[in-house]
Amino acid sequence: MNASLGLAERSQRALVVALSRIPAPILRVFVRPPTNTSGERMAPDVALLMKLTEAGNDYSDLPVTGAREQIEHEAAMFADRVDPCEVEEDIELADGLWATRHGSRDARNLILFFHGGGFVLGSRASYTAPARMLAHGTGAQVLSVEYRLAPENPFPAAHENALTAWRYAVDHAAGWGVDPRRIVVTGESAGGNIAAVLCQQVRGEAVQPALQVLIQPVTDISVHRPSQDQFAGSPALSAKQIGWFMGHYLPAGTDHRDPRVSPLLAGDLGGLPRAIVSLAGFDPLHDDGLAYATALLESGVPTEVLHEPGLVHGYIAFTAVSPTSKAAVKRLIASIGSILSAEMTAP
Repeated sequence: MNASLGLAERSQRALVVALSRIPAPILRVFVRPPTNTSGERMAPDVALLMKLTEAGNDYSDLPVTGAREQIEHEAAMFADRVDPCEVEEDIELADGLWATRHGSRDARNLILFFHGGGFVLGSRASYTAPARMLAHGTGAQVLSVEYRLAPENPFPAAHENALTAWRYAVDHAAGWGVDPRRIVVTGESAGGNIAAVLCQQVRGEAVQPALQVLIQPVTDISVHRPSQDQFAGSPALSAKQIGWFMGHYLPAGTDHRDPRVSPLLAGDLGGLPRAIVSLAGFDPLHDDGLAYATALLESGVPTEVLHEPGLVHGYIAFTAVSPTSKAAVKRLIASIGSILSAEMTAP
């Protein structure tokens, strides 16, 4: 990704990285981090990033192609430079459906990963850094899926692609040295929705995910929750941008209560894989994720909630320019690794 940045952009990135390393007490004086209704204060380095983002272009003012170019560019600006894995393999899962496998050859776990981007933006290339961080940090292989995007491929295309990717992973896991019963399904934002729906779709089958990791997931668009109003103007994900995404993703007349759109409304969630749900204190989707985690717990599904009070939506993409975001990603990876290690040693 570094090669895609010009000299001026590399200098800008270096400046933002340097500013984000200023001690928090000093940085807090200049950026005045906001406080949410729970009394939590935004991390100063994140507040700085939000000020810079607010001053830039809003991708929802652009045509889809332009928005995609902007997001890929921002990924090159804000994501870490993470060393490649021993295995970096592009795989065609089906006709035109691609994924990249990252990891070591002796890894015995597999993480099936779905990127964020509102079902319209993002790619496995722009999420290379999180995928590599997951692989290095957990010791698992990561299969990062390039599911088809709207509006060219609207709902339910992404879910159909996810099911195809799951079937491929199960069928090929043994060839990669992985027990197919040791596959973790993970997704961020829209990818969190895809991961949650996938776990519901394969519930009761002979082979199911060992763990679902839902990072700031979209779980119910049928109602408006308080966090959406509180952070409607968030530069990380605004109400305007959410509307832009849904307008491209959902064909006219789509039932917002369809469990593939709003997996929280699937009814009893019992029998689903154990879960990790990551929430951020300044995320309009905070209450979505919390509602799903609560429903999982009430259905008897072991669920760990990782609440990051000072962060915003999409924090896994800010690891180069926000030490607080990077620390949160490390905590998330440690939680996944801990569960995988415990299962490896269980009788």
